[in-house]
Amino acid sequence: MILIVHWFLSALSLLIVAHLVPGFEIRGFGTALVAAAVIGLVNATFGFMLKILTLPLMIVTFGLFLFVINALMLKLAAVLVPGFVVHGFAPALLGAIVLSLVSFALRFLAYSL
Repeated sequence: MILIVHWFLSALSLLIVAHLVPGFEIRGFGTALVAAAVIGLVNATFGFMLKILTLPLMIVTFGLFLFVINALMLKLAAVLVPGFVVHGFAPALLGAIVLSLVSFALRFLAYSL
């Protein structure tokens, strides 16, 4: 049940980010659900490997390089999911930052209720 709630909140977060960040587009909630699942899979595979490989750079930047990795994972997911489009790296980077904030806020609200 917790996994389904996380998946739903991730999809909702993507929709909110699509409304806030120009250049970040999602066709609908069904596409957001698929995109959330693909982003999770991409982060669990390629994202994990990139985080291990760039660990020294993350230490030097105090973890801020994680946003760059997350932006790359968003771009990769956008290539894989039809109806999910990220126009350029700047919207992907801004989207990664906003997505982490929105996801945190939604999960905080969901668990405080």
